[in-house]
Amino acid sequence: MSCFSRKELSKILHSIFTDYLPQIFAAGFKYTITLAIISFILGLIIALVTALVRISDKGGGFLIIKAIFRFYVWLFRSTPLLVQLFIVYFGLPYLKIPGLLPNGIKLAPFTAGIITFSLNTGAYASETIRAAIQSVPREQWEAAASIGMNRGKTLRRIILPQALKVSIPPLSNSFIGLVKDTSLASSITIVEMFEVSQQIAAENYQPLIMYSLVALVYALFCSVLSWLQGWLEKASSRHSKESEAEA
Repeated sequence: MSCFSRKELSKILHSIFTDYLPQIFAAGFKYTITLAIISFILGLIIALVTALVRISDKGGGFLIIKAIFRFYVWLFRSTPLLVQLFIVYFGLPYLKIPGLLPNGIKLAPFTAGIITFSLNTGAYASETIRAAIQSVPREQWEAAASIGMNRGKTLRRIILPQALKVSIPPLSNSFIGLVKDTSLASSITIVEMFEVSQQIAAENYQPLIMYSLVALVYALFCSVLSWLQGWLEKASSRHSKESEAEA
């Protein structure tokens, strides 16, 4: 970045606070945060279903379902997120099946982003949830069975609450990572924060300033989320202690 005169510096600072930052924050709340929250919620639902299927003891035809879910997790953990976005948004329109999908599958950018981020999050989070459930001692299942609780009730009332406490830190980290990963959505024309910074940089020819600004905004968002993570962990720990005291 070249040296600026006092007048030029004043003009740049004025533009940063009255023009650039408002545009970046607007894109952040409209697309970045919205995309991350929706994708994470859907991803958690996918993750929970996937984890429960994979830890199931059922055999027979259910083994095929388990194999499908295992393949899904392997696929999304083994390929780059950017490639997944390109396949869903740019590739699926070419999946043309005569009589069934003559025009392929054409998705709006935001929809393609939601689908891709949700599936990606679900694959990673499923391993976190599966590990958290399996970390609960087997004796808990046996004790619940001894008082007549079926597997579903045991899971809801005993296992999942304990697994939740274990999974809060890694799942929170996954959400923070997802917020940063949404910057890849600019590659499929979603006008989120990074895309806005690129557009402004193309106009004012100050890429260092613009990319530094958007980096600071990402850092601000993630710092707030890190604080919320700490609060959730303390609240969960406090709730566990109160439950133990009542018992």
